[in-house]
Amino acid sequence: MIPLNQNLSPLKRSAIRVYTNLAKEVPGCVMLTIGEPDFDTPEPIKAAACAALAAGQTHYAPNQGTAALRKAVADYETDRGHAVTPEQVLITVGATHALFTTLLGILNPGEEVIVSSPGFGLYETIATIAGAKTVPLDVTKTGFQITFEALKAAITPKTKAIILNSPCNPTGVVLNAESMANVKAAVLGKPIFVISDNVYSQLSDGHCPDLSLDPDLQDQLILCQSFSKPYAMTGWRVGYLTCPDYVMDRLLLLSAGEIAAVPTFVQAAAVEALKTDPSPMRKVYENRRRFITSRLRNMGLSFPEPEGAFYVFADIRQFGMDSATFCTRMIREAAVAAVPGSCFGSEGYIRLSYCCSDEDLQKGMDRMEGFIQTLTN
Repeated sequence: MIPLNQNLSPLKRSAIRVYTNLAKEVPGCVMLTIGEPDFDTPEPIKAAACAALAAGQTHYAPNQGTAALRKAVADYETDRGHAVTPEQVLITVGATHALFTTLLGILNPGEEVIVSSPGFGLYETIATIAGAKTVPLDVTKTGFQITFEALKAAITPKTKAIILNSPCNPTGVVLNAESMANVKAAVLGKPIFVISDNVYSQLSDGHCPDLSLDPDLQDQLILCQSFSKPYAMTGWRVGYLTCPDYVMDRLLLLSAGEIAAVPTFVQAAAVEALKTDPSPMRKVYENRRRFITSRLRNMGLSFPEPEGAFYVFADIRQFGMDSATFCTRMIREAAVAAVPGSCFGSEGYIRLSYCCSDEDLQKGMDRMEGFIQTLTN
């Protein structure tokens, strides 16, 4: 056998997919695993793609993205207080590609990225590929918020970036103004990037503090965004990143080597998406959030209060088993699937997604309640 890139050796398949596939082996299993909206993409967005195809927009787009979409993104970001130019926008294959391009572009072997724990496992995967490492910042003991003392202790001479994901996957927690102020105080003026993973920012309850709006940090800030979650466009694979000019100069070349460009007609659909109001879908998620949190409380489970996204991170430590065992048993014995908290860096919790149908959510909660009763009787 010919050796491969050694940085790929530690990689593991996404546990979200692992437990989803396990659930598929059980007939009729309710899957509360994947964070994929159950809504169809809104009709005007689909119509824009069809119109672009009919108009012959089937050729290569510019590496950085079409002028129309980069302007639409710049206008959208500027309107919400994050002033960027079209030249500071790079169109990507979803937020996954935006994060991959960002981290691979800024990290040198041996450097470190601070990530809140629990957090999305993709960050560690990308850092590992880059030959770098993630430094977990445990927030379970600080109300799932970031304290200055904990962050300061995590920073070393090797620290290159901190990733902020708010609302958070897997908890649904929104980082408050104090957390954001603590991050700013710890990194401002230092050679440390702030990477703002904003994929759930449009799915939050009310105010969601955001360091991408802080003018003092613009030379250190890279924002990663996706059309997947707010506009139910997961299969379209389109997103973007914004960054300072000196960073874009290099990231554009990296992205061009990775993908050449996002399909032209998909970008036309994304322009239309930015004109779409996601609040009707957000309202449905809010109703489902109230339902699932009420049911979990009635089951005697605690969790950090979700204020956005479409996840709940339930504490299952009282049952005396690790989260992988709990989830495996719940699939096999109750036909309802969740994702172990260990997959997000926090043992003793499970992540439940509520972006499924109301019917499946009710059925899932009924089955979970029955499963818990078998554990406590």
